[in-house]
Amino acid sequence: MSQTDEQAALLTQVADLRAEGDELYELLGTLSESDWSQTTTFKDWTIYDVVAHLHFSDHMGVTTLASGDDFKALMRDIQASGLPMVAYTRRWLGDIDGPQLLERWRSLFLEMCDRLGAADPDLRLTWAGPGMRPRMFATARQMETWAHAWEIYDKLGVTRAHSDRIFNIATIGVRTFGWSFTNRKLEVPAEAPYVRLTAPSGALWEWNDSSSEDRIQGDAVAFCQVVTQVRNVADTDLAVSGKTAEQWMAIAQCFAGPPEDPPAPGSRA
Repeated sequence: MSQTDEQAALLTQVADLRAEGDELYELLGTLSESDWSQTTTFKDWTIYDVVAHLHFSDHMGVTTLASGDDFKALMRDIQASGLPMVAYTRRWLGDIDGPQLLERWRSLFLEMCDRLGAADPDLRLTWAGPGMRPRMFATARQMETWAHAWEIYDKLGVTRAHSDRIFNIATIGVRTFGWSFTNRKLEVPAEAPYVRLTAPSGALWEWNDSSSEDRIQGDAVAFCQVVTQVRNVADTDLAVSGKTAEQWMAIAQCFAGPPEDPPAPGSRA
């Protein structure tokens, strides 16, 4: 891909990230002040904690876009504090309420999008896990924003609209097939399952060898929920066949960090 094509692809990805943030901001704008303290079904985090986590992660993004050394210094400070990330983030935020947090998150999120769009597509960004280029970083931020937003939609009981921009998340889900196993120190199966998903628009998305006996078929939103651990596969209508496909869907994890278990069946349905 030429430099011009890389830049165009980056801008498209940043536009998808920005749209994800716009949608969440619109939802959060409907909250009352008391809603921010409601506890979600994700690790007993409140809605405030969810948005604070997204905000701090965006702060980490802006930091590494400015300087890899500054990012490393930030990581050292987090580790030296000995605090869990939720507690560290609350200390970092200071004494602000939910509406104030919302505007701080929004402002920094837009700054991050602007910086990503203006970045050199070949720049290697320092991160807690493997470094990544701006386009992949924008995809990762979209994935996390989309996934954590479910905690809020679920808590409020609001029906969520869906867009084909989740193609980016589905693609990460497919590409991290091997990671889901190696992260748990398990042998990676020789062949990745065939994945065939129906997009929100009705389009069909396919990955891997269609002749494989291991297959995952169904709704793209459900697949994205499983690989981001928003839902247990048992709480979806995905058709999963074959030992490898079943094993993958039971441990799928498209995000970095130590192994995490999906929610128990029924707990986030």
